[in-house]
Amino acid sequence: MTTLFLSGCSGGWSAAERNLIESQPAVMRVLTVDDTTDLKVLRTACRDFSARELADPLYAALASKLVATVTSPEQDGVGIAGPQVGLSRNVIAVQRFDKEGDPFEVYPNIRITAFRGEPEPGPEGCLSVPGRRGKVLRWRDIDICYTSPETGQEVSERVEGFTAVIFQHETDHLKGILYTDKLVQE
Repeated sequence: MTTLFLSGCSGGWSAAERNLIESQPAVMRVLTVDDTTDLKVLRTACRDFSARELADPLYAALASKLVATVTSPEQDGVGIAGPQVGLSRNVIAVQRFDKEGDPFEVYPNIRITAFRGEPEPGPEGCLSVPGRRGKVLRWRDIDICYTSPETGQEVSERVEGFTAVIFQHETDHLKGILYTDKLVQE
């Protein structure tokens, strides 16, 4: 399958974005660093969604496919970002270990707005960096801000513990940063 570099145009969903989301099965292909074309997409900064794009049923389809992909038996991950499925858009799906039932939730236009305490080292892996793991410094207490697809309003919340680590890992993807860029020596 050919990987497309998808950035969309300012007027809404691009034809390539629409095609990627509509043509992929419920579980999308995850891009990896082992493919040079995939790596180019993984290293590209993402752009936000407009209110109109978030209200489009295509966004709901994308959100559903992100969760289906990260929870599939082939992946069995705790988070995924738009670039990992070939879409250079600011969206992540994260397993919320800090909420009852550990649900997966999708966050468009996500930003980390505050870090508290000192970063701590911890092990990380990535669906896009198969077969490897490493230790990365991450904060365990952060604030996030994102756009609610239902209301179009900005939402802020505090996230702590391992879930805060997942948010940092996934939002790095949105800036073209991989956890391997942040490895600490042991």
